[in-house]
Amino acid sequence: MIPFALIMIVRFIRFIATPFRLSIVLLCLISVLFTSCKRSNQPGEDPEAGAVYSLPDSLKGGLRKVRLMPYWVTSAQFAGYYVGIEKGIFLKHGIDLEVLPFDPYKPTNKDIEDGHADFALLWMVNAIGLRSQGIDIVNIAQFSSRSSLMLLAKKKSGITKLSDLNGKTAAIWSGFELQPRALFSKYKLDVKMISIGSTNTLFLIDGADVINANWFDEYHSIMNNGYDSNELVPFFFADYGLNFLEDGLYCLSEKIRSDPGLCYDFVEAAMESWMYAFNHPEESLDIVIRIARKENRPVNRSHQKWMLSRYQELYIPKGQKSISSVLLSRDYNNICGIMLASSLIKRVIPYDSFYIPFKTMKQFSAVATIKTGK
Repeated sequence: MIPFALIMIVRFIRFIATPFRLSIVLLCLISVLFTSCKRSNQPGEDPEAGAVYSLPDSLKGGLRKVRLMPYWVTSAQFAGYYVGIEKGIFLKHGIDLEVLPFDPYKPTNKDIEDGHADFALLWMVNAIGLRSQGIDIVNIAQFSSRSSLMLLAKKKSGITKLSDLNGKTAAIWSGFELQPRALFSKYKLDVKMISIGSTNTLFLIDGADVINANWFDEYHSIMNNGYDSNELVPFFFADYGLNFLEDGLYCLSEKIRSDPGLCYDFVEAAMESWMYAFNHPEESLDIVIRIARKENRPVNRSHQKWMLSRYQELYIPKGQKSISSVLLSRDYNNICGIMLASSLIKRVIPYDSFYIPFKTMKQFSAVATIKTGK
């Protein structure tokens, strides 16, 4: 007996035997193949949902090229941006993002002033300093809500409370003396500051009693040099009224006036990218480490994992479920007051001129005028 399947195949061949029917079948096959190829070549395909990102109608003419200037080398402290590029999140928002390579020999303000960078990541002290020099930058999103900077001591040195710092020596990064000086002045402590580069060596060999360190970076590096957390005593500046915020997103005020929509889309894409990075840590670490090694930078997974985890706690404090972009006026005015008292600035720029919340930009037109307090 002839199998049923074979009978059906023969009948189908007889059906398409005529030239007309054969042409119809071929057209259907070509259409299916074309549609499949077109879909697979779309940028930004979401690997989780299987969706294909498409540009907004207003951006059908093409992607907007954007350059971001970080303040340090490739590492997990900028993971959101590298992950957002890799996963097509910025493309989904109509942005072709390039993270510019960090150049320690190039002044921070140069890339901003000459328009080489569209957006910059800055610590607020540096941003206020640039603004006081006449560079009309504004903060459009403040992702970090707490300073990660600390003074770190070894418990074996006998330093267990802030008053124990009196008469001690502190190894402080060159150019980062403001916070320690303000702390010592506020609590009337006599501490000798020793200027250092980005190294922990002097502290590790007991050449200095304390050292400044970031929670997400140097603190963990010192632990990796043989210290347990219970052998170290951290003094977070934020706990002593010196919450000098880091990781703000800045641009020239002209960028807001000329393209408020881009500013809005960029912050939205950045926040979405960071949330993806925090929710997919192992994949994010793979991306960051691959890029860093391509640049011939020494990285290890353990340290990068610590860094990404600490950043999540800095960007999403306990009790919050998502990233906040708000710069609180009390934090801004506190920093400005200390800088004014230290003669680092001559006047305080109004809060609502320095900080332009990105969410307000949706209502701006391309010719909107913003008071910048210049």
